[in-house]
Formats: sequence, structure tokens, C-alpha cells
Amino acid sequence: MTRYINAYNLAPKMPYHSNFKIKNAVRHLKAGAVIAYPTEAVYGLGCDPLNEAAVMTLLDIKQRPIEKGLILIASSLEQLRPYLVLDQTIIDRITPTWPGPITWVIPAQPWVPKWLRGEHQSLAVRVTNHPIARDLCAHQFGSPLVSTSANPTTRPAIKESRKLLKTFADADIFIVHGKVGELAQETAIYDAVSGNRLR
Repeated sequence: MTRYINAYNLAPKMPYHSNFKIKNAVRHLKAGAVIAYPTEAVYGLGCDPLNEAAVMTLLDIKQRPIEKGLILIASSLEQLRPYLVLDQTIIDRITPTWPGPITWVIPAQPWVPKWLRGEHQSLAVRVTNHPIARDLCAHQFGSPLVSTSANPTTRPAIKESRKLLKTFADADIFIVHGKVGELAQETAIYDAVSGNRLR
């Protein structure tokens, strides 16, 4: 039986958005762990995008095929630039929507590994406006994070940390407790080249 690390138990009297909890989450990220954290609409699963073992663990927990690819979230476009092939048309299209709950699929740089882009030559990315997710990327971890909804594939998305405990009872995950955003559904996804909505 694997352990389940609970951020709330580490600091039960602290506010959900405490520097203590963020630092503990980052410590686990840097050690190659998978975390669960609130986003604009649901809880997400995340890890270091450049740690292949961590990403493969996340995919196993999620029961998600590697071919589908993953989303990266960041605190700024600058954090995402190394991963993307950007021209002025794409920049002009995406920047008015960020930070915010819009995910864009953008051509990926050749070096971006398959465990992130899947079978595609593009990468789904978002500059988040959720305070906890943003702080994880900005002030502590200092780079983008993998972000995928914290639910097994084909199961409903999760909005409460209590349900995470039940759903992933046997998974080794660090939970960053907090309130998810007010979106009713998961973030919309658009193609940055065509502008077409994909989800």
C-alpha cells in the first residue's frame, strides 16, 4: 500500500494558499513526485514535465495513454517559449486570453519529448490565473508544470480534495489543498494556428 501525502495534515491551521504548502509541494516536485492541485475548474495532477519517470507515473495514475499528450501550465508566456514554435500571428492570438482559462495547442519545438506531446507535433499550453497553480510555477518551482485533470480516464473530473483521497487511495500523491476556480467545466482548448475550438 503506497502512502498518500496530505498537505493539509502538514499545516492544518494555515490558510490554503500558504507559502509553507507551496514550498512543500515544490520539494516533492523536485524529487520527482506527482502532486494534485486546484486549477480554474477542477483538481489537476501535475509533475515536472522534464522528468520522464514522473510523467510516466502520472500517466499510470491517470490511466492515460501516452499518445494523447498532456497540457503544460505556466505563470507566463516566457516560461513556455522554450517549448513552442511561435510566430507573431500566434502570439497576437493567444496573449489577449492569458492569464486565463484558455488552453492553446501550439506547434512544439523539435526537442519536446513524446511523453509531453504524445503522437502530435504540437503541445497544449496555458498561462493559468489560478493563484495556487500560478505560484507553483512562478515563485517556487520556476518552470511549467504538467496539468491534467485529477481523475482516471473516462471518470468525472474532481473538484474536492476529499474525493481525491477516495479516488486515488492507493496512489503516492502530494495534495495541495485549495479551492478550485468557478468554471463549470474544464478549460476550453483552441488550435493556435487555425483559431478553431477543439474542446
